[in-house]
Amino acid sequence: MKNLSVPRQRVTVLGSTGSVGVSTLDVIARHPERFEVFALSAATKVDELLAQCARFRPRFAAMASAPHAALLAEKLKQNGLETRVLTAHDAIETIASDDDVDTVMAAIVGAAGLAPCLAAARAGKRLLLANKEALVVGGELFMDAVRRGGATLLPIDSEHSAIFQCLPEDPAVWPDRIDKIVLTASGGPFRQREAHTLAAVTPEQACAHPNWVMGRKISVDSATMMNKALEVIEARHLFGVSPDQIEVVIHPQSVIHSMVQFVDGSMLAQLGTPDMRVPIACGLAWPARVESGTARLDFRTLGALTFEVPDAGRFPGLDLAWQTLRAPPGTTAVLNAANEVAVAAFLDRRLRFDRIHAVNLETLEAVAPSNPGSLADLLALDASARAAANAAAIRLAA
Repeated sequence: MKNLSVPRQRVTVLGSTGSVGVSTLDVIARHPERFEVFALSAATKVDELLAQCARFRPRFAAMASAPHAALLAEKLKQNGLETRVLTAHDAIETIASDDDVDTVMAAIVGAAGLAPCLAAARAGKRLLLANKEALVVGGELFMDAVRRGGATLLPIDSEHSAIFQCLPEDPAVWPDRIDKIVLTASGGPFRQREAHTLAAVTPEQACAHPNWVMGRKISVDSATMMNKALEVIEARHLFGVSPDQIEVVIHPQSVIHSMVQFVDGSMLAQLGTPDMRVPIACGLAWPARVESGTARLDFRTLGALTFEVPDAGRFPGLDLAWQTLRAPPGTTAVLNAANEVAVAAFLDRRLRFDRIHAVNLETLEAVAPSNPGSLADLLALDASARAAANAAAIRLAA
């Protein structure tokens, strides 16, 4: 019998039409006694957001541009829906920090998610972080906002959720207990492909992930393993470990989502089917557990679990995680901006797959960060890095 005494959480879902947002709403729909949708946001998918508003009846909706917001408002009115569309330039920050919001699912891809994540952190929300760029770009500025605002930060990336689930609930004891963190990686679609053939890779091939259903940008990052580089940076901030305490291992089956080795030599791992609804359900209900809708592991049919060392020839961008973490503050933000530009150029067929890494390297050499101390500083650094990356992408265009 369901526990009806648990107060319902009012949830804002940022990036509700993306893969993580859709999965979040699927979990929420399974537990109407626990969760209600307060607000939704999307970038350009008006019809998808309209359908979500019709089903979940949020109080507010926001879109990334005024024309898309106006179109959504018109369609909501035509369908007799009372959801209010916010059109101010800071609309997404508003729905992330509103006094009536309990929980914010931060699933906006890229640096665009930083401002609303900061707003939610400063407002002391329960923040479910699926936007790794908030930490890659924001770093200590973001973590300081979490501390000062009294926010509860819960990681949603499957790897970081796995680590979080393996650790004691009290973060104060983590430094004395953690020996190292092992992030697992699927290896993506090109794990066994010869490095010299990667120049011919198409966007369709790069987005065909063998295990996970994800958006196009993160699928390309998985193919280059840049997603794992960003996750190393994220883990450094989330768990307070040094870069040298983080390892990456390829685990093609995507059953072990990550591991923690403790100072006594013991190791804990979190296992599960490769379905984002598992970490999402964990974050929504934590410290309780609720049904996620995912299929269960069956060890009778699972087969072997294998592990490999990442190949530097296939995945040259992975080591940039440790290099940028040891560089001046702000360098990880430069890497993130460069990679977003390079991946966009590849998806637009303006840049070869094997030159994404070259754009990242050229941008890191061209842009010197100056210890950004505010959101404005970070946004200015992001803009400078994007300009340099665009110039590099043009030079390196196929």
